[in-house]
Amino acid sequence: GGECLKVVVNEDRISELHEALLVHIMSSLPTKTVLATSVLSKRWRHVWKTVQNLKFDSNLHLEIRAVHDASDLGILVGIAFARHVRNLVLDLDYRQVYYGDVYPSVRFPSVLCIYDNNTLETLTLKHSVILYFPSRVCFNSLRKLYLYKVYFYGEDSVCNLLCGCPSLGDLVVHSGCVQTFTIAVPSLQRLTIVHELGSGCCVINAPSLKYLNIRGFNYLKSCLIEKAPELAEAKVSDVSNIKNENILESLTSAKRLSLRLSPLEIKYPSGRIFHQLLSLELHTDKRKWWNLLSPMLEASPKLQILKLTDLDMSSAKGNRISQKWIQPKCVPECLLFDLETFVWTGYEWQRKDEKEVATYILRNTGSLKKATFSTKPIEPVKLKKLKKRREMLNELASLGRASNPCDFVFESI
Repeated sequence: GGECLKVVVNEDRISELHEALLVHIMSSLPTKTVLATSVLSKRWRHVWKTVQNLKFDSNLHLEIRAVHDASDLGILVGIAFARHVRNLVLDLDYRQVYYGDVYPSVRFPSVLCIYDNNTLETLTLKHSVILYFPSRVCFNSLRKLYLYKVYFYGEDSVCNLLCGCPSLGDLVVHSGCVQTFTIAVPSLQRLTIVHELGSGCCVINAPSLKYLNIRGFNYLKSCLIEKAPELAEAKVSDVSNIKNENILESLTSAKRLSLRLSPLEIKYPSGRIFHQLLSLELHTDKRKWWNLLSPMLEASPKLQILKLTDLDMSSAKGNRISQKWIQPKCVPECLLFDLETFVWTGYEWQRKDEKEVATYILRNTGSLKKATFSTKPIEPVKLKKLKKRREMLNELASLGRASNPCDFVFESI
C-alpha cells in the first residue's frame, strides 16, 4: 500500500470574519494594537481605519516634547476626526517624564474643533493637556465629557467648550486650573466636580441637572448653583472653605442626599423644606455633625431612609470631645410617620453624644422596619468590652422595639 501524506494547513479564521465583527473586536483594544494589525495582511491593511474608538496614551506610543503645540498630536486627533471617531481618550500622563523644573504640557488642537462634528460622543482628556478654545467648538453629538487635571487657557475657553456641546449630558471635572469655572449647559443631567478648581469660584447653571457630586473644594472660594429644579440626587463633601449657604439651598428638590460637611463649615438655609427628600446620608466624622441632623429631620417630612456613616475606624476617633446634642423642639414628622430604614455605619457605642442621637431616633420612630448598627471590631480577648458593647446594643434594640416592631441587625466592620 502507498504512504498516506497528511497536510496541515494553518487557517486564518479571524480574517474570514465579517468586517463589522472585526471592527467591533478591535474597538475594545488599545489603539497601539489596532494600528499594528495593518501589517498582518492585505485583508487587514485598512480595517483599522474604520474603528471608532481610539485611545492615545503618551506612556505607550506618543512622544511629545514640552511645547505649547504638538504636530504629532494634531495629526493623530485629525485622523480620528476624519475617521468619524465616536469615543476618544487622550491621556498625556507625564508624571514620570520630567524635564528640569517644568512638567511638559501639550495644547489640544482646537482648530480641529470649530468644524461640525456629528459623530464624537465621548471625549476624555487627562493630565498635561492645555485647552485653548478662542472660538466655540462644534461637538454636536458629544454626550459625555471627562476632564482629568487639564489646564484651561482662560475662562473663555471653558465657555467656548461647553457652549459648543448642545447634547452634553454627563460632565466630570477632576481638578483643573481656571479662576472662574462657569458650567452653563441646558442639556446637562449629571455633573461631578472633584478636588479644587483653583482659587476662584464655580457657577453652575444646569436646569436639566438630575445628579450632582461635589467633593474636595479645598481652595474654592464659592460655589453658586443658580438653577437645578430637576435635581434628584446630590452628594456634597469636603467644602470647608466655601462660605456659602447656597449649596444646601439649591438641593431642596433632591430625593436622595449625601452630605459630608459640618454645620461649622456651612450655614443651613433657614426656612427651606426638603419636600421630596426620601433618603438622607450624613457623615458623622465632621465636627458637630449632629447639629445638622436636627434641621434636616425637621425639614424632610417624607424621609424614609436615614444613614449615618463614619468610615474612620482609627483609634483617634474615640478621643473626640463629646458635646451635648441639641434635639429638635418637636419630634419631626418623618420620624413619626415615614422613616422605615435606619442605618448607622461606624457607630461609636462608647460615645455619649452618639448614644443620645441613636436613642432619640429609636424612641420616636413610629414606622421603622429595620435598624442596622455596625461598630468597630473588638478583639475576642477583650471579653469585658465585648460584653459591654453587647449590652449597649441590646438596650438600643429593646428601646426601638418598644416603639414599633422592627428588625435589628448588628454588624462589625
